[in-house]
Amino acid sequence: MHSFTKDQSPWIPNGQAGVMSLLRPLLLDVVPTIQQTAALALGRLANYNNDLAEAVVKGDILPQLVYSLAEQNRFYKKAAAFVLRAVGKHSPQLAQAIVDCGALDTLVICLEDFDPGVKEAAAWALGYIARHNAELSQAVVDAGAVPLLVLCIQEPEIALKRVAASALSDISKHSPELAQTVVDVGAIAHLAQMILNPDSKLKHQVLSALSQIAKHSVDLAEMVVEAEIFPVVLTCLKDKDEYVKKNASTLIREIAKHTPELSQLIVNAGGVAAVIDCIGSCKGNIRLPGIMMLGYVAAHSENLAMAVIISKGVPQLSVCLSEEPEDHIKAAAAWALGQIGRHTPEHARAVAVTNTLPVLLSLYMSTESSEDLQVKSKKAIKNILQKCTYLPALEPFLYDAPPNILKHVVGQFSKVLPHDSKARRLFVTSGGLKKIQEIKAEPESLLQEYINSINNCYPEEIVRYYSPGYSDTLLQRVDSYQPITN
Repeated sequence: MHSFTKDQSPWIPNGQAGVMSLLRPLLLDVVPTIQQTAALALGRLANYNNDLAEAVVKGDILPQLVYSLAEQNRFYKKAAAFVLRAVGKHSPQLAQAIVDCGALDTLVICLEDFDPGVKEAAAWALGYIARHNAELSQAVVDAGAVPLLVLCIQEPEIALKRVAASALSDISKHSPELAQTVVDVGAIAHLAQMILNPDSKLKHQVLSALSQIAKHSVDLAEMVVEAEIFPVVLTCLKDKDEYVKKNASTLIREIAKHTPELSQLIVNAGGVAAVIDCIGSCKGNIRLPGIMMLGYVAAHSENLAMAVIISKGVPQLSVCLSEEPEDHIKAAAAWALGQIGRHTPEHARAVAVTNTLPVLLSLYMSTESSEDLQVKSKKAIKNILQKCTYLPALEPFLYDAPPNILKHVVGQFSKVLPHDSKARRLFVTSGGLKKIQEIKAEPESLLQEYINSINNCYPEEIVRYYSPGYSDTLLQRVDSYQPITN
């Protein structure tokens, strides 16, 4: 038995070549268990980190593994496929090294092996190669893997189904063309049938694969919908597994984003209400796809935005905006609220009454907010303000808003006050008119125009009365007033 000296330790870079040169001859040993143990050791080393995986490639071990993969028994095949997966997972360059030594054809042959464990190991390796980029994914497709992976998802073993669904997801994600190759061999129908499988990990992978297909185009999304995933997919939003919830929300989002018609179909199936309930039942990143889905639905049309409002989506999004600690989730909620509020005064009011505008303003003004959150908050404020005629929600902005937002607030008052006598009176008694007189606007600017429009709604002496310095003027008149004496 060889004992390692310190500088040959497998965990120390200098010792890597030493370990590889020791293990390589063991792959050719006449005793099968020694071969398998050597392959497993290599796999575990390669799995550990990028440097050790590179050492496997540099040690010229891959061709030997590929050769043995075709020749040896099922135990060795599983071990060899494990090494290929462990090397290929780290980077596109290492995955390319596996492709270059001819491993794909042999792995694809293993997908037809009698032993389900060999199929699983091969599918896992192919998925890990395909996930890096479109070129590697295309190489996996060209080797003929896709039809066999679709056969694997129909096998009885749950572990094999999971890994095959995951590999189909990894192939589909890069481009519409790659997703189409998966669709062309009938994958959607088989995946859709497994949405209600009791195994959470399998559902997780199935929903992911359907999302990666649906995201690319209207045509692909429609094909997923035609597999009758609604309303069954909505049950996954109530699943006890957080990742099933997240992937179901993601699938619904990837369909909703494409067209108003697809969004309407989701609304009709009860999908908007179900997603809102799901957002309420979870926290953090699990909420994110649902938040975005509501924004996409609302962005399409007035009616679809109203469907989100009627299903009580606005209070739920407001909670996310206030409660979530992560800026990227707050930013998504801000964007979604802006998409809901931007259509009509009725939509804007539905957002404004939840006290969302001050929260958006503080996020926009906060130096602790990320740049993306500031941009999305500002945009949402503008979207909502430009339609908002609900003055009680606007008034605090006269005092707190920076000039670039104040302009929009004053603009809304200038639109509403000329046509609403009750609002005009309230604007005086609440101190709004006084505040307007204190705003310093550039002459001829849009802001000055808005201020003039507001002032024109009132008698001149009222405007004067609330102008800064008016009390001083009155006092001067008192000082200079000569009483009439008899």
